[in-house]
Amino acid sequence: MLNQAKVFQALANHGVTFFTGVPDSYLNGFCNYALAHCAERNVIAANEGNAVGIAAGHYFASREIPLVYMQNSGEGNAVNPLASLVDKNVYAVPMLLLIGWRGQGDTEPNHPQHKLQGEITASLLDLLHIPYSILTDSDEEFENTVQKAVKYCTENRTPYGLIAPKGVMADPDKPNNVDATYPMSREEAIEVILDNMPEDTVYSATTGRATRELFFLREKRNETKAHDFLNVGSMGHASSVALGIALEKKDKHVVTLDGDSAAMMHLGAMTMVSKVKAPNFMHVILNNGAHESVGGQPSAGHLVDFTKIAEACGYATVGHTVSNKNELVAAINQLKNCGRASFIDCRIHKGLARKLPPILFDHRKAIDDLIEFLN
Repeated sequence: MLNQAKVFQALANHGVTFFTGVPDSYLNGFCNYALAHCAERNVIAANEGNAVGIAAGHYFASREIPLVYMQNSGEGNAVNPLASLVDKNVYAVPMLLLIGWRGQGDTEPNHPQHKLQGEITASLLDLLHIPYSILTDSDEEFENTVQKAVKYCTENRTPYGLIAPKGVMADPDKPNNVDATYPMSREEAIEVILDNMPEDTVYSATTGRATRELFFLREKRNETKAHDFLNVGSMGHASSVALGIALEKKDKHVVTLDGDSAAMMHLGAMTMVSKVKAPNFMHVILNNGAHESVGGQPSAGHLVDFTKIAEACGYATVGHTVSNKNELVAAINQLKNCGRASFIDCRIHKGLARKLPPILFDHRKAIDDLIEFLN
């Protein structure tokens, strides 16, 4: 991994001192250094397009080149503002784009959700007419690359990409940082939900830890996995998939096991229940206030009132957060047959309840099993 103190010094040497983006495990060294040392000069955004907009505003207000960081899966969220806001034919906004290169070559054989994104990472920048450099684990070369990138941005008033392969900006060891903010872990909360919903309930688990914990809970409990949709990619869309199922299968309870960061990434999805009738749909946010899967950087999850947001969007709620097993059980029992789409903000602590191996499964078989169960 690059020496992150030298990385940030090299950026500062060329006037880049403002950072915004969405944390990524391939960038966890960079993200954690920014969190520890850059205070208000580092804004963790709701999604990557949001970050590009924040960076544009920073440039307008300061004339300083900002840096936007993201996993390559977030390029899709950033395409709209990159093409229609910062492009040289529109407002010509220079910025550095630091992109973690998941799925490069054969680096992710067990994670097919990264395969296509890995193949098109550089091509998307080509399509957007954004030049780029592929970073290496060389502090001296990084300094030279930053100098070249900032010079290009300054002279052309357009973005420049810095693509980070595996190991260049990340420590391979991610600690399991468990806090004591709330009594339940995510896995314990999921098991409470499994225990208190009908056996044939369909679950849509969000990207990251929730998918892994649901997967291994099914094995621990000797239960079928055919009722579960594991949203291993497409962060922020698990609730939309669940709603689509719920609208078609009115006879089945459908539960989203969402995350706070994932829900905020596409918060507008919550408004859909104001337009449709889905009384069998329950949306649970397992809210630990962190981007846990990629390093534990803080989200706004514990700072916003999801319950009031949900109520404004048309969900039935219990009117408050839940933060222990008894409160969660009571909320489930009150809401699961309430006649409306329902919502629970379940506050949990950071960290894993137990050490879990990576998920290894046949994605096509898993979805075909769910389709068979639903039909």
